[in-house]
Amino acid sequence: MSNGEWVEKDFYKILGVEKDASTDEIKKAYRKLARENHPDSNPDNAKAEDKFKAVSEAYSVLSSPEKRKEYDEQRSLFAGFGGQRSGGGGFGSPGGGGSGGFDISDLFGGIFGGGGGTTRTRTSAPPRRGADVETEASISFEQAVDGVTVPLRMTSDEPCPSCHGTGARAGTVPHVCPNCDGSGMQTSAAGGVFSMTEPCTVCRGRGMVVDDPCPTCHGSGRGSSSRTMQVRIPAGVKDGQRIRLRGKGAAGERGGSAGDLYVTVHVAGHKLFGRKGDNLTITVPVTFDEAALGTTIKVPTLQGGPVSLKLPAGTPNGRTFRAKGKGAPRKDGTRADLLVTVEVVVPSKLGDDEQAAVQAYRDARKGEDPRADLFGAGAS
Repeated sequence: MSNGEWVEKDFYKILGVEKDASTDEIKKAYRKLARENHPDSNPDNAKAEDKFKAVSEAYSVLSSPEKRKEYDEQRSLFAGFGGQRSGGGGFGSPGGGGSGGFDISDLFGGIFGGGGGTTRTRTSAPPRRGADVETEASISFEQAVDGVTVPLRMTSDEPCPSCHGTGARAGTVPHVCPNCDGSGMQTSAAGGVFSMTEPCTVCRGRGMVVDDPCPTCHGSGRGSSSRTMQVRIPAGVKDGQRIRLRGKGAAGERGGSAGDLYVTVHVAGHKLFGRKGDNLTITVPVTFDEAALGTTIKVPTLQGGPVSLKLPAGTPNGRTFRAKGKGAPRKDGTRADLLVTVEVVVPSKLGDDEQAAVQAYRDARKGEDPRADLFGAGAS
């Protein structure tokens, strides 16, 4: 099939996507259609096989940014000339009659590297996004609750300082990869009519080939760079949470955007407080008489002074009370609560007076057995 015939096909319609579809949307549509129409799943089904071939052809163009760009440009030209067909000759008719006759492969040549017509020569490779960088930060419990700005020493991949990222020795320049035409990607057959797009094996995805490598980076165009960054850890971050900072990763190539920085946060524990969502938690010891008779106790908070908490008479062990607004900050700017759980403390040793008082309490209960219901007649 000549290059000129490709322009007359609507690859977007074949894949069932819009013209402005993202790379992920195109890939998703292709995988779905390829799976549905694969010859292995549709033996002796010529219609499915034709559909599979059409889908593969469409994906081989639209999955490559460079081929897709050229395809869109030539489709636009095709549409512009669409109303000028005449009886003598037309699009795809080399040497057609009349002054309007021409070979449309002259417009579309070069997309698949070959065929008749004029091939466009590319003078530079496209921009390349920088790599993502990962690091870790350890902060205290209090810093995790309120947020903190921490300095991070970063070592990342940056353009080589000697060749400024070109990978070529001073006085020389790299040239566009002839295998992928600067796109950094190539399409190869994976068996039968199935094809796949992968990084170019000649330039290893860079789009450029270096004949005389830079002695510092050995042609990679990259080098290590160390820097200290001030990174803001947001309030309410949890232990093990991964934070993404856009554009704070390695610098891009040829004007490409920088990668992202991912920070995994490690939060130290606290001797008094814990976390339950945005709420803080604390366990407070109380005596038997405080729980039985009721009292007002002081409870520490993470921020500011203590708060007063009233225990009603007959408070059971393990009951949780809520101190409003004394927890961690929420996203809406308000604060969550402090959850206070009381723990009735049983003394390991009693003085004479205390022992006498407890004995008097036991006698006053007149032999009441709190476990009597466990052995009642209705128990099963």
